[in-house]
Amino acid sequence: MTQNVAAGSWRDLLCGRQLGIVTVLAGGVALYATNVYLTTSLLPSAVADIGGEPFYAWVTTLYLIASVSAATVVSPLLGWAGPRSAYLLAFSAFAAGTVVCAVAPDMHVMLAGRAVQGAAGGLLAGLAYAVINLSLPQRLWTRASALTSAMWGVGTFVGPAAGGLFAQFGLWRWAFASLTLITLGIAAMVPYVLTRPQCADTEAARHRIPVRSLLVLTAAASLVAVAGLQSSLPAMVGLIAGAAALVVLFVMLDRRATAWVLPKAVFARNPLKWIYLTIAVLAVASMVETYIPFFGQRLGHLVPVAAGFLGATLAFGWTVGEVISASATSRTVARVVTVAPLVVAAGLVLAAALQRDGASALEIVLWAIGFAVTGAGIGMAWPHLASAAMAVSSDPTESAAAAAAISTVQLIAGAFGAGLAGVLVNLGGSATRGAHLLFLGFAAIVFSGVVVSSRVFRAGLGTEGMADVTDKREEGVVRAPG
Repeated sequence: MTQNVAAGSWRDLLCGRQLGIVTVLAGGVALYATNVYLTTSLLPSAVADIGGEPFYAWVTTLYLIASVSAATVVSPLLGWAGPRSAYLLAFSAFAAGTVVCAVAPDMHVMLAGRAVQGAAGGLLAGLAYAVINLSLPQRLWTRASALTSAMWGVGTFVGPAAGGLFAQFGLWRWAFASLTLITLGIAAMVPYVLTRPQCADTEAARHRIPVRSLLVLTAAASLVAVAGLQSSLPAMVGLIAGAAALVVLFVMLDRRATAWVLPKAVFARNPLKWIYLTIAVLAVASMVETYIPFFGQRLGHLVPVAAGFLGATLAFGWTVGEVISASATSRTVARVVTVAPLVVAAGLVLAAALQRDGASALEIVLWAIGFAVTGAGIGMAWPHLASAAMAVSSDPTESAAAAAAISTVQLIAGAFGAGLAGVLVNLGGSATRGAHLLFLGFAAIVFSGVVVSSRVFRAGLGTEGMADVTDKREEGVVRAPG
């Protein structure tokens, strides 16, 4: 039996109690995303000031590894502490890590701060989906997921712009200080918009920490991150292959474990496995944005600022696609999700077809359109996939675990996407051939994703009708403060 829940409106989401909740949830993701691009813009100035150029790449590498590792413990953390305390812990850790970066006298201290930031950021990214599931009515899940993940687009614009502005005046430390103040401001809202834990079982939660799965997944993320630091193509391929083998081992261990990262529903006869695979395919495709500014400068001969905004067109398309798609009716959701990989592939093929050295202004505009279409294809499916993952089970614990795992899948798939992008670009040799291999290779990967995206709603059910899920707000799983 399934239960269809009428979709809520944007007005329902952005007023009253819900506004405070989504501000905290979306704010956490926005901090994570903004910090990624802010630090990238600030790093040259920071290195010039405190040294440590040999460790330049590790500033991002440690952040990625810590994020993936922390995302795997979101579900146990919620069971142990509840939404309010979990968010306070994550925001406090993020602020502490950012302060360390702001006052770092050398690169070693900076790396320590980035590791703390990454762990806290992984928690913030994972908590967002899990707490949507717990604290909002089911009718608002799709729009809340769209708004939350749209913060990646916000981070893509705000991060480079703010970072560039602070770096221009040699105030990179003040950029981290400003980020700390924003973090504390959002954290101050938490006690007023999220409730205290209802009846946290600390002993059970402690035993549910997936230690083996956590170690294996961290090792996989580490291999992928290190692969991006290699100049030798065989070394890159070998490390990524090793990471893929570890992911397979992780799935095998997680399936048999009593403490798990992926909910048990993944291994049952329901759509969750296809939902996660579709999320993974789209997350991999999104990583082409890593090289868009590079090709903008090398092939389009754009100045760095213009190349940076070219890179942001994918995130812009993603955000627009999400906002528009979130209003889709349950009858059209299945078709939207099914065709999303085709839209992504079409955008990548358009961009690939026009890659050449000395591209004209018109060709660069068409590149931007292709990248925006790519982002729109990702965005049109994303909120429905997130909402569908939350709705696979009527068991609140299983449903919360399914929501928390969304971020884990996204982060590890993104790591593999970044590593694979590096392999293809290096394999191409020249910038033009590298661009063709990257965009066409990723187009082929995401095109094959239609096989899994078509299975998400094979039964013909809309996002809200995938399981017999009652409105958790009405059941009182998490009470909104009165």
